This record gives sequence, structure tokens and C-alpha cells, in this order.
Amino acid sequence: MATHHNPMPEKNLEYYKKKFWKVYLYTLGGFFLFFLFASWGLFGSMPSFEDLENPDSNLATEIIATDGATIGKFYNENRTPIKYSDLPKHLVNALVATEDERFYEHSGIDGRRTLGAAVKLGSDGGASTLTQQLAKLLFHGEGSRFLPLRIIQKAKEWIIAIKLERQYTKNEIIAMYFNKADFVNTAVGIRSAAKVYFGKEPRDLTVDEGAMLVGMLTNPSLYNPVRRLEKVQKRRNVVLGQMVRNGFLSETEKKTLEQKPIVLHFQPESHTDGIGTYFREYLRDFMKNWAKENKKPDGGEYDIYKDGLKIYTTIDSRMQTYAEEAMKEHLPNLQAELRSQQKENKNAPFVNISDDETKKLMTKAMKNSSRWKIMADQGKSEDEIVKSFGVKTKMKVFTWKGERDTVMTPTDSIRYYKSFLQTGIMAMEPQTGHIKVWVGGINYKYFQYDHVGQGARQVGSTFKPFVYATAIEQLNMSPCDSIIDSPFMIHKGRHHVTEDWEPRNSDNQYRGMVTLKKALANSINTVSAKLIDKVGPEAVVDLTKKLGVKSDIPVQPSIALGAVEITVEDMVAAYSTFANEGVYIKPQFITRIEDKNGVVVYEPTPESHDVLNKDIAFAVIKLLEGVTEGGSGARLRTQGGGNGYNRVTGYPYVFTNPIAGKTGTTQNQSDGWFVGMVPNLATGVWVGCEDRSARFKGITYGQGATAALPIWALFMKKCYADSSLNVSKTDFERPANLSIKVDCWAPVKDTTDTEFEQDTDEFGI
Repeated sequence: MATHHNPMPEKNLEYYKKKFWKVYLYTLGGFFLFFLFASWGLFGSMPSFEDLENPDSNLATEIIATDGATIGKFYNENRTPIKYSDLPKHLVNALVATEDERFYEHSGIDGRRTLGAAVKLGSDGGASTLTQQLAKLLFHGEGSRFLPLRIIQKAKEWIIAIKLERQYTKNEIIAMYFNKADFVNTAVGIRSAAKVYFGKEPRDLTVDEGAMLVGMLTNPSLYNPVRRLEKVQKRRNVVLGQMVRNGFLSETEKKTLEQKPIVLHFQPESHTDGIGTYFREYLRDFMKNWAKENKKPDGGEYDIYKDGLKIYTTIDSRMQTYAEEAMKEHLPNLQAELRSQQKENKNAPFVNISDDETKKLMTKAMKNSSRWKIMADQGKSEDEIVKSFGVKTKMKVFTWKGERDTVMTPTDSIRYYKSFLQTGIMAMEPQTGHIKVWVGGINYKYFQYDHVGQGARQVGSTFKPFVYATAIEQLNMSPCDSIIDSPFMIHKGRHHVTEDWEPRNSDNQYRGMVTLKKALANSINTVSAKLIDKVGPEAVVDLTKKLGVKSDIPVQPSIALGAVEITVEDMVAAYSTFANEGVYIKPQFITRIEDKNGVVVYEPTPESHDVLNKDIAFAVIKLLEGVTEGGSGARLRTQGGGNGYNRVTGYPYVFTNPIAGKTGTTQNQSDGWFVGMVPNLATGVWVGCEDRSARFKGITYGQGATAALPIWALFMKKCYADSSLNVSKTDFERPANLSIKVDCWAPVKDTTDTEFEQDTDEFGI
């Protein structure tokens, strides 16, 4: 029997047509309204026109050396912007080929990718265009895994992408994307990434290096070259393949590049890595105060962590590197000698102090430690805290050969760190006050006390030139005038001395009639005492204040032998005054600060004042030249510590150019100093342990000529080897019509450092 199919009634067909169009229009209208509401911000704020013009870029503040090198940054997000013109073409090609092949064809949204996004809504799956990825990076971050929220975020992303395409050119979008992308390991933006992973600017990246960085963008944590180099290399080769597919690279070039290993020059740009770490911290404190006192044009306060300031400093990155290298070449050898001397000392590293004094030092160190503070905040009793310092624990410690994992008690770690010799080094241009080098210690990560600007230490005989300068000025003396080196006493009551004061020479020898030049060269204590007796300690203190010394200096004769605590910064500035013809210039470390648009927002005014006339200043320079010609600094002219090379006391320096300088050694060899000058560079070096009780037993290694002078010498040899620095080897400029006799002494070789004062009581302390 045949079956008949009746056609659908015309009425029903019309009904379904209306139904279809109604659903279609409602869907289309809903879709339209959804995007309209999203653009109005009903599903969360959307960027305004102003936001698109000035996207929140959270830019790092850049610290720039005088030679143009970036020596550090302050940041929440380590990102320094770069222009499209500074991007190599191969890097742009790699990005487009890998992330968005039709980038130059679409207007922010790619139809094919959008279909992919509909299928893989939860994870993008490579669906977003470069412009959409930029929108996400700039304005709403990572997407949510919750489907309704992901739909809303995707809609906002599309809208922002379209706005970005209208607002910016394709090149500008690529530059913004590269500037915002996160490459992990403190590297945000392509410029930071190029510096962190390869130690170079983006324009210097090779094709394979650029491909590696672009390959990271899919998943920076997964393709982290520091942890997964093999996986990263495979990903890099995928990028090279994409470049071939898009005609940016030939197959032959690809095969050659695929065979190249990834060679990283990994330099994470953290606050404790790189050069000038102590200077950068000093600068950070300055900038915090500067931001409070210097407002933006709109009255707001600058944020050094995200406003993208450029701080142009006076530091020279080459000199800074040489100074840090010199420190690392000398101090490990000196440290090894100190440890060798401490082997039989039960109170190591402390010397000649009682068990009770040692206990007090250790207890003070415990209470200043972070462990003590944390446990105290947790409500632990003092007994519990003290007991914890005797429990062995795993820790990472500093050594001169790198960080080391070990097990020791916190008490032992305190002793261990207190045994380290520290240093403070500063170099300055006398004529401008520009600080070229600032080394505040041996390793900022482990020792954060700054021994240049923060820590004042006893200066020993480096103070004596201030006494001699006062005598030349007030008594009309000259370096060629003679004075008797003989026993001498300042009696009780004179110059407010509370008891008789009779300083002795370190070797207990007296030379009879000597010139001032020879007396300073050999650091004769009795002569310094006689000079301060003649001019009065008040006059010497007054001069040191004019020379910029900020420390409180006691008005008593004993200061002539250096029982005064002064910072390295102040000592270098004071000595620089002599090299600058008697004009003091306040040390300066910033030349200008620019905002992110290159507008100068700060330019300091140099501060200076006259202290001495040119003739007197030059006379002091000639006195200080005598120190390096035949006095306690004479090893600069010879083969170091005696008959040739000595890894601790000296090296074959053999300087032949004029050098004005002075060594200094304090009570019990706790502090070793050398301040040395050539016409256009003054450099001061201090060496000693954190606690003055931690020191060498004898003067051979603890004196300034052994502890500090070698660092100065190694630093200067490196500077002279770099002809681009133009460090002077000429004579100091002689004033016209010089009124003071200065050419008076043919030096006799004497490499003995005779500045050491033996008895604490003789210092009046």
C-alpha cells in the first residue's frame, strides 16, 4: 500500500519562518546590546580615550651612568620602554609570524581566530590577535577560567582591540606589545629581556636570540630558558619554522640557526645584583625624599617605581666596574691572611678582648638580627630566642668564591660574617664634584651597611694634612720649613687637655730636624702634635668644617693623630679641595632627572665655596706627593710589598706619574685608609671589619698601606689601561707666581708605614 507525504501546511511554514527571524533578530540584538553594555562599562570599567592615549604602563625608573650605560632600575615591574625604530626587523617578523600571521590585514579581530576562540573559549588556544593580546595586557590582565566571566572579558578585549587599532598604527601596537610582554626573571618588556638574558640592547639581538625571546611569549614560565633550556631551544626552532612559512627566512638559514646552541648571558636586574648596588640604594633613599619635595605639574607625587623616570647620574660604569674588580682582587687574599691569623683565637674574630666583652658584642648582634625581631614579634621569650641561636640550621652564606649552602648555628653565622673585611671606596672629579665610583661594601645582598656615606670610621693619619694645611695658612709655613722631631708634651690645662699628653712616634725613634714634607711623608706624630699646639685645635676643626666634614670633631690636640670618625665621602671631598685649587665642591651624584617623556624635571645646582688660596692648596698637594715619593705610600713606586710580587701586601704597581696621597692606620689596626689623587680624580679607600675588635694582630697587614692602598693601585691601573677615561697622568697645575716654596726635598726611599699610634690613651679616648 502506497504511503503519501502531505506537504507542510502553509500556515505552519510561515510560523517557523517568523520564529527563525525572531530568534535571529533577538540574538543579533542581544549580541549588539551585550557589546554596547560592555563598551559602556556595565560589566566593568573600560578604558577611556585618555586611557588609550596614555595606557598605564607601570614603567621602571632607569639609573643611567655618565657613559650612557644603565646601571640599575627602581621598579614594581622591570620595564623600560623602547620605540619601534629601535626594534630589529627580524624580531618584528618573528613576532608576527608566530603570534599573528594576518596582523597587517585585520583591524584588531581576526575572523578565523574568533571562530577558534568560540571553540576554545576557556584558554584562547592561540585565538587572540596581537592587538587583542595587547588589550589584555594593558587593561584587564589574564582571563578567567569561569565561562561567563571569560565571555565578558573576551568582549571587552575585542572592543579595546578595535579602539587600539583606531588609535595607533600597526608599528606602534607592536612596540607597545613588546614593551608590555612579561619574559619572567624580572624581565618585563623586550629591552629588559634582551639585557637580562643576553646582556645587550634589542637592536643587537641576533635572529636566533630574537626567536628565542618571541618563543617565550606563548608561556614564559614554561619556556623559561634559565630552567628549561632544551624545551626553549625546541620552541625557538618552531619560531624559526614560522618565519620560513611566512617568507621571512629561507630554509637554509633556518637549518643553520637551528643548530646554534642557546648561549645565555643571564644577568637578572634585581636590586642586589649588578654594579653599584650600594650607590643605587643610596640613590633610592635620596629619590624617596626628592619625590616628596618635587611634585608633578598636576601637584601629584612622583612614584619612582612606576613613573618611568630617567635619573642621569655622575657614576661612570667603567670606573665603577674597575673599582669593584680591584676590591675583589685584593680583599680575598687579605681575608685569607686574617683567617689564618685567627685559627688559634678562641674569641675569633675578636682580638685582645675579654670573654665578657665578646659576649656583649655577640648579644648586641643577636638583638639586631632579623631572627630576633621575627621571634620577638611572634611572642617568644628572650630565653627561647637565645636558645634558637644555638641550633644548627641550613643556610646559604657568602664566600669570596660565591654563595655556599651549609649548616651552622645562627651564633656561628654571626661570628662568620663579623670576620669579613669590609671596604668603602669613592672616586670623585675634584673640579666638578661628580662622584664617579661608589662602593659601599663587599656584597650588598649579605652586608647592607654602606661604608661610603653611612659609616664614619676613625681616619688615623689621613687627618694630618688638615693640620699641616692649617699651619701653612696661619703660620705662613712652607713644605720646606724645618721642625724638630723630638719628644713633646702638651701639659694639662693647655688646649683644655685634662691630663698631660705626650704622643710618641710608632718606632720610638726621633729624627731631629726634618722638613714638613718629610714629616708628613713619614707620618711623624710629634710633628703633627707640635703643629696643632701652635695653631690650636679650634683652627684645625674650623678648617675641616670648611672642607665639608660633617662629623662632630672634638676640639682637642689628639685629633692631630686621627682620633676622629669621618665618612669616606667626606674625606674624598675634603682632599679634592686641595686638588681643586682650594675650592670645595659638594659631592654630586645626579646631573639631571627626566620624566618618561624626556622633560627635565630636576637639575641640581653645584654647591661650592672657597676654603684656601691656590698657593696653600698647591703646597698641601706637594706635601702629599712626598708621601708617595718616599714615605708611607712609596710602595706605589716600587714592586709592591718588598722584593717583587706579594699577593697580600702589594703588587708590582710601578706608577711613575705624580700622585698625591696619604695612608692612614688607626688604633690596633682596626681601620686602614688610603686617599690618593691625580689632577682629575680623587679616590678614597677604607678597609676594616664591621666591629673594631675584629682585626689583624699586627701592623704588617692591618696598616693602610697594605689593606687599602693596593685597592687604590689596582683600580688606577685599570683606569689607566682604559684610554677612553682620560684619567690624568700629568702634574698638578702650578699656580702662577707661586708664593710658597715647595721644591725642597729629594725623597729618600722609605716604605715603612710609620703612622701607627700605639697607645689608646695617647689618642685621648
